[in-house]
Amino acid sequence: MTLPIHAVLPDLLAALRERSTAVLVAPPGAGKTTAVAPALLDEAWVAGGEILLLSPRRLAARAAAERMAALADERPGETYGYATRMDSRRSARTRVTVVTEGIFVNRIQSDPELAGVSAVLFDEVHERSLDSDFGLALALDAQAALRPDLRLVAMSATLDGARFSTLMGGAPVIESEGRSHPLDCIHLGRAAEARIEDSVAAAIKQALREAADDPVAGILAFLPGVAEIERTAERIDPPPGTILHKLHGSLDPAAQRAAIQPDPQGRRKIVLATSIAETSLTLDGIRIVVDSGLARRPRYDRAAGMTRLVTERASQAAVTQRAGRAARQGPGTAYRLWDAAATAGLPRFDPPEILEADLSALTLDCAIWGVSDPRELAWLDPPPQAAIDEARARLMALEALDADGRPTPHGKAIAGLPLPPRLGHMLVRAGERGLARTAAQVAVLLGERGLGGPDADLEHRLRRWRSERGARAEAARKLAERWARLASDHPHPSGAAPLPPAPQGRGTGPAATGGGQGEGDHEVAVCVALAFPDRIARRRDGSGETWASAGGRGFKLDPTSSLARHEWLAVAETQGMAAGARILSAAPIDGAVVEGLFALRIATRRTVRFDPATGRAEATRERRLGAIRLSSGPDTQADPDEIAAALLDGVRNKHGLDLLPWSAAASALRTRAAYAGIADLSDEALIADLDDWLPPALAGKRRLDVIDPHALTHALQNRLGWEGQKALDGRAPARFETPAGSSHEIDYAAEAGPTVELRVQSLFGLSTHPTIGDKVPLVLSLTSPAGRPIQTTRDLPGFWKGSWADVAKEMRGRYPRHPWPDDPANASATLRTKNADARRNGAR
Repeated sequence: MTLPIHAVLPDLLAALRERSTAVLVAPPGAGKTTAVAPALLDEAWVAGGEILLLSPRRLAARAAAERMAALADERPGETYGYATRMDSRRSARTRVTVVTEGIFVNRIQSDPELAGVSAVLFDEVHERSLDSDFGLALALDAQAALRPDLRLVAMSATLDGARFSTLMGGAPVIESEGRSHPLDCIHLGRAAEARIEDSVAAAIKQALREAADDPVAGILAFLPGVAEIERTAERIDPPPGTILHKLHGSLDPAAQRAAIQPDPQGRRKIVLATSIAETSLTLDGIRIVVDSGLARRPRYDRAAGMTRLVTERASQAAVTQRAGRAARQGPGTAYRLWDAAATAGLPRFDPPEILEADLSALTLDCAIWGVSDPRELAWLDPPPQAAIDEARARLMALEALDADGRPTPHGKAIAGLPLPPRLGHMLVRAGERGLARTAAQVAVLLGERGLGGPDADLEHRLRRWRSERGARAEAARKLAERWARLASDHPHPSGAAPLPPAPQGRGTGPAATGGGQGEGDHEVAVCVALAFPDRIARRRDGSGETWASAGGRGFKLDPTSSLARHEWLAVAETQGMAAGARILSAAPIDGAVVEGLFALRIATRRTVRFDPATGRAEATRERRLGAIRLSSGPDTQADPDEIAAALLDGVRNKHGLDLLPWSAAASALRTRAAYAGIADLSDEALIADLDDWLPPALAGKRRLDVIDPHALTHALQNRLGWEGQKALDGRAPARFETPAGSSHEIDYAAEAGPTVELRVQSLFGLSTHPTIGDKVPLVLSLTSPAGRPIQTTRDLPGFWKGSWADVAKEMRGRYPRHPWPDDPANASATLRTKNADARRNGAR
């Protein structure tokens, strides 16, 4: 069979005879995936070596190998084989091996020279997956340093070959025009309130009506995820002569093959697929595409430290690829569930995964490769520095990197496993506790959606998976066994402290009893907790709907879930925004197990805070695992300095100086200072210098209201010092001494100004008005012998000469026993009665 790619294969072969790199640009359906590798086998430079063809997905890798084998009239595993995480068909005869990108990264890490490999073909590089970009960067580095004879070919379905050419040292770009079949795009639109599965089902029914004259024209519908596929399938009743298939990564290989290959009975196929069918695959018989316009992609939330699935609009490049599936083998029709004008508003391309992904695995792999800074490698888009810094911090927390960024023995053990760093860390550490088998099974459950059903309880899913039949379930169990053996191959690094013995669990380990909820009932949870210590979560309410995690994030759980009744969960997967991500999978764990597992991470924190309601420094002692408080209570051994600091903080930042129990003398002192213009005792100055003058008064105190008021007065006096007090007395004396010898406090807070209240007789003999400071007249509030107000004056001589006569006349009638002279300015001051004065004078 002649394919469009065959027209340019001679150019590609000629380029690779002269150079070690090339870029091949060919549109979907041109045949590059299955035609290039076989064409290279007879080249002299291959010399019997192996050719690796990298595929972005396991389904595509297996399909490509099976297609090449079929064209050669062979079975997979002979000349053409494949290797994926779940499945492998290879033999000593295999010359072309189709591998997933992650498998290739692991292979080149373990063998940088790629011994026995003559060429590496990077298919669908335009998808810009992280493993594809990283694999190409490693291959280019290995080619430059170790294998100049290694051929590298980047194969793209879009016209971005120039960028890859530059990256690969000016590699020649060979372009295939492909095969063009007519394609009719029909834009149906979709109401915003309509459910996507309803709209897709309606479009499929419309397509069936409009294609009634072509009873074998297959329909491929793109939906964002498995849940939408299932709901759409419920809404479709395939008419006679029609078969319904589902196509996504969670299906058994047999079900995937049935969706891809022609129906044996010649029936029309309806295939409900995720974006897995966008590229690499040719689905025989498809003439009609129904595109929801949506895609579900992983997006790494750096703030939350977790990857979440996000449903979003597909890119222009993606919808073009999808529509093209209808015209690969002949004229086709694409039904799009959006308006034609909206296409221009779609993002042009999917963003490169390297710009949005968790870079922990990449950073660790680079460190082991010998590159401390991943940005030193050759990239189309260098990884963001912030993402690298975050990845380093996480790897150090996992003990995979040391403080200098070098891989530790534990880090090398993690990197030797075909797992992300968190799960690799789990497998190694769980193996040290005798839980390698359980950890490997947990890792498979987390990596393979659908195994054991959709239950959020990982223990329930594990039990169901163990009894599941089918090729996929069996392959997953074998994969777990391989991983468990790998964990056993990594002995505990010398010098590292072993973890405490593992508890035996409820039906998950070899010694499980199926009994109660003791410390040994949580093997699955222990494994999950080792991988995701920041996602240990404690219930926050009685319903089990809201949870607090050790990492500080809030989680939500369906209160009807069986997990909701537990107090503690080891959370593995979440979905949604960081502030309230929904728990997708978790396992119950006992609080005592958590404390034993993370004893070194539990911090005892003593806090002292000021309580404004009581004016008291409250000292508490609490134990915390990250953001989760394990226990708390009063701290009877709190540091006195911390208590004093809390009281100072209450005065400084919360409620001001009014909280202090000022005596009348202290208040008067501050009022005098304010009148005198001495700022040292102002609110602002006292607050600013609080640490200088208040601590002595706080010694041994936990409450502000028990401070000795005299101590506050003394503190103010010390703050002024001798010179300051002298200046204050000069500008604003505290008391006024009368001619009669009595002493009276001056009220500097009075509305009329500095005021002194005294009996009028104490001023007899005073012919000038008393003043303070810079000749400021005192306000004299004059009273009778009984203390009743008589007169307020700022002019005592004027009072003597003016209204005194009337006042004296009235006073003589009321207080006849007291002297009321006609000329008080020249009389003797006295506070006694006339008889008392006479007796006193007589005694003299």
